Amino acid sequence: MSMDYENGEYIDADTRAGRDCPSLRQFLVILENRVGSLTDLVLRLERDDLRVIALSIVDNVDVAIARVLLDNVERGRELFELSGFPFFENDMVGVELPEDARPFVLICSSLLQAEVNVNYMYPLLYRRSGRSALAINVDDIDMAISVLTDQGLKVVTETDLKDDDEHPG
Repeated sequence: MSMDYENGEYIDADTRAGRDCPSLRQFLVILENRVGSLTDLVLRLERDDLRVIALSIVDNVDVAIARVLLDNVERGRELFELSGFPFFENDMVGVELPEDARPFVLICSSLLQAEVNVNYMYPLLYRRSGRSALAINVDDIDMAISVLTDQGLKVVTETDLKDDDEHPG
């Protein structure tokens, strides 16, 4: 059973994944900080026809944390469980960059006005109708989704990741 760390507590990821929320699942995979660990991970993912939508590495002395978003969460979870990679899961907000002279300012200021704290963000390897997108880790995912939607911004869901400009469903 995989666990999800959110708001200071662990939650069964299977329970969390079942809720109806337009968020993205991020896998946090713990890798040994040694040559070849990242290659082992991506070889395993791509060998099983999983498409990496986003990848960010946080390096430490002993371990590295690979933050990974995939086009198929269920298959990804199964792969991590069967392969023995230690991992956690959490939810992220996906949002398309709007047609605006300052798209990042619009997104960040919308979250700021709602007092939603942004922990980190990174780009998604995703384009729909020519638009790029971001994955954002926030302290209140439901509020962030509500605020971004109220601002007329397109929230990206896991279903969207399976059907983008480069990989149409």
